[in-house]
Parts: sequence; structure tokens; C-alpha cells
Amino acid sequence: MDALNAIDEESGSPEQGKAAQRSTWVSVAVNVVLALAQAIAGWLTHSQGLIADSVHSLSDLASDVVVLLALRHSRKAADEDHHYGHQRYENAASLVLGLLLFVVGVGMIWSAGMKISLPQPAVAIAPVALWVALGSLLAKELLFRYMLSVAERVRSKLLVANAWHARSDAASSFVVAVGIGGNLLGLPLFDPIAAAIVGFMVAKTGWSFLWEALHDLTDRAATAEETERIRQEILGTPGILGVHDLRTRRTGDLLLVDAHLEVEGTLTVEQGHQIAVEARQRVMDRHPVLNMMTHVDPR
Repeated sequence: MDALNAIDEESGSPEQGKAAQRSTWVSVAVNVVLALAQAIAGWLTHSQGLIADSVHSLSDLASDVVVLLALRHSRKAADEDHHYGHQRYENAASLVLGLLLFVVGVGMIWSAGMKISLPQPAVAIAPVALWVALGSLLAKELLFRYMLSVAERVRSKLLVANAWHARSDAASSFVVAVGIGGNLLGLPLFDPIAAAIVGFMVAKTGWSFLWEALHDLTDRAATAEETERIRQEILGTPGILGVHDLRTRRTGDLLLVDAHLEVEGTLTVEQGHQIAVEARQRVMDRHPVLNMMTHVDPR
């Protein structure tokens, strides 16, 4: 028999959704301020690095918009066209974020390579540019730590990806600071060399998120540890003698679970049903499981 209960009207608690949206709007505000400050300071101090960093901050704004759209849609209730809810909007958004990070990283490597192979005469940069770059670095690092703490608290892979995008921009600000410092010391090649190293790190991070999201969108199962914890939870339910054909697949940050439950063969249909309902509820209450389908087998 199948234990078929309705999926929660909203995916994830309202508190988690509000925390996720709040952290993303904070990121939007910080990126707007930084992009304007970097662009103006870059123009006034003749720093191409700061102007480029302002463009990178704008890429963070783009990722914030993607996150806000995903958060809005992924927490919609299940409907006629999406019986299991809209959690996979988060997987799709993570895929986009990973691609964005990868492209930005490759772009940084390409730009750095061009500067190394075709070095240009050093242009004098006003020292105040260094302070702007260091201020941007501090702001981005603080933003990263704040966003990552929220992401880990609400257990959202999408928010983790966006937090690391903020860290990539902090790395970019670090590169700009090193480049400006090198320029002030008469060492113009410091900027492209550091940019190439950080570009590789950003591209690697982007590829990692892209690959993870791709696997989740193709019904990747839970880890062995997660699956075993769910198995033990089921076996801990009174009346359950065994469990087999336990299968899982990811949807957003949650799991969909199918399991065959073994119970005493002399039980009535109603008794077996109640045991299955209790097992399902225990798993959904104590693990990141959106829904669990059960089939009762007499033993």
C-alpha cells in the first residue's frame, strides 16, 4: 500500500525563505554601492583595475537577481503541473550561477594572459585607488561570511553558490589591490599574474557548482551516509521488521524517497498502513526529505 499524504503547501519554512531573501537583498545593496564607488574611483584615479572590478560587481548583481527569482519560484506550492513542488528551480539557478562563475574565471585568465603576453606601458595611478580596492576587498569578504552563514543555516546550495560568487569578487578586489600596489612600486606585471591565479580558482569553483547542479538535475541519489541515516530512521519505527528497495533522488536541497517496508504478515491492512504513515512522518520530520513514498510488504 502507498502512504500518500499531501506535500506541504510551501517548500521550506517561511523563516528560512525570509532569511534567504534578506541576505540576497543585502548582497544587492552592497554590490550597487561597490559598483558605483569602484567605477567613479577608477575613472578619477585612472585605474583600469578598479573599473574592471566594478564590472565584476555588476556580475554579482546579475547572480543576485537569478537567486531572488529562484527563491521566489522554488518555494511555490505544488500545483497541477508540478506535483512535487518547485524545488528544482534552485538546482537550475545553481547551474546558471556555476556557469557564470566559470565564464568570469575564464575571462579573467584570458585578460591576464593578454596583459602578460602583450605588456603595456605602466600608467600612473593615484594612491587613493589602493584604499578603494582594499575597502572593496573588506566589504566583499564580510558579505561572503554573512551570506555563507545564512546559507548554511537554511541549508541552501543555491545560497552557498551565491556566497562563493561574492568570495570570487573579493578575490578580484584582492587582485586589483595587488596590481595597484605593484603599479605604485613600478611592478606592473603583478596585476596580470595574480589575476591569472585567481581566475583559475574562480573558474574551478564555477565548474564545481555547475557539475553538482547538473548531477542533481539528473536525479542523483543521496550520499551513502544520508541514505543510511534514513534507513536507520525507518528501522527505528515500531512495527518495521526490515526495509528494502530504498531509493532517493534530489530535488533542490531536499530529497524524494521511495521505500518498501517489511511488517508482520498477520497485521491488518489498517495496522500496516498506520506503521507506514508513522515511518514516513519520522523521516520527513528528522531529515531533509520533501516526500516519502512507501510500499508495505508482509513478512
